[in-house]
Amino acid sequence: MAQMKYFYELTISSSPHIHSKTTTATIMRDVLIALVPALCGSVYFFGLRALIMVLLSCAGCVFFEWAYRRLLRLDSTVHDGSALVTGALLAFVCPVTLPYWCLLIGDFFAIVVVKQLFGGIGRNFMNPALAARAFLFSWAAYMSSWVVPGFNLTGAWSTADAVTAATPLAAMHQGSLEGVNLLSLFLGNVGGSLGETSALLLLLGAAYLLIRRVISIRIPAAYLLTVAVLTFLFPRGNDRLTWMAAQLCGGGLMLGAFFMATDYVTSPITKWGQVLFGIGCGVITVVIRYFGSYAEGVSYAILVMNACVALLDRVGRPVKFGAPKKEAVSK
Repeated sequence: MAQMKYFYELTISSSPHIHSKTTTATIMRDVLIALVPALCGSVYFFGLRALIMVLLSCAGCVFFEWAYRRLLRLDSTVHDGSALVTGALLAFVCPVTLPYWCLLIGDFFAIVVVKQLFGGIGRNFMNPALAARAFLFSWAAYMSSWVVPGFNLTGAWSTADAVTAATPLAAMHQGSLEGVNLLSLFLGNVGGSLGETSALLLLLGAAYLLIRRVISIRIPAAYLLTVAVLTFLFPRGNDRLTWMAAQLCGGGLMLGAFFMATDYVTSPITKWGQVLFGIGCGVITVVIRYFGSYAEGVSYAILVMNACVALLDRVGRPVKFGAPKKEAVSK
């Protein structure tokens, strides 16, 4: 019988070999959609100026990214939508009374200093929006002026008539829940930054991201559970459950846990690394809220843990299948 020979054509190409319809642009689009409920809430509670700030911040981030890459003769990346997300998140963590020029400075810092100088999207080691928020506290008087919800601030250019008040976290920082209403905290009828007042609206957006599988539940769950356990075990002279619920709904915890800590670039990629990342964020948040001079600790907790991502991925790296036990332990 004659020997039969078969020839197969093999095409070799560079990675990745697994293709998907999911792209950076589609992910950023889903994040923007998830932010819509909180944006609508901020406009309802704080007026038209809240919408103007978000739109201005998005436009500023897009412009600075386009201008930087045009100046250095690099390919434009504004079409991926990451600059829009950075702009929206930065506006969300700022008070509605922040001057526009100050917000634009934050946009420049987030895009040029934190993102582009490190090589652009995928190469920055910390969250651009949170880094810009920390930088904007150089103007602490502007960044700590909170408007009373329901004032309906409609002035596009002036905030002179705004009625300001302390946030619920400021009261809890003193170890008291006096004047703090849990229902108001959950619905958003409290003073604070644009996108961090309503826990309910943020949870709606988070549910969308989870359903779309844009984010994993590991980091938010580890983050929120850590804060819940610590605040329940160590209440400050109040009912344990009430104190814990107020800490979970107050400030930017929901915004940070679901929209900031889950950033693909600045969070671990290993499963155990993500869990440890969330636990670390929770511990640092509670420590700052309890013992720091600043009432809110979410931003700085996430930024600190951003600097530990490489170590967490090393610790959480799974053991190579089939590797000898001695080799796995040594590594």
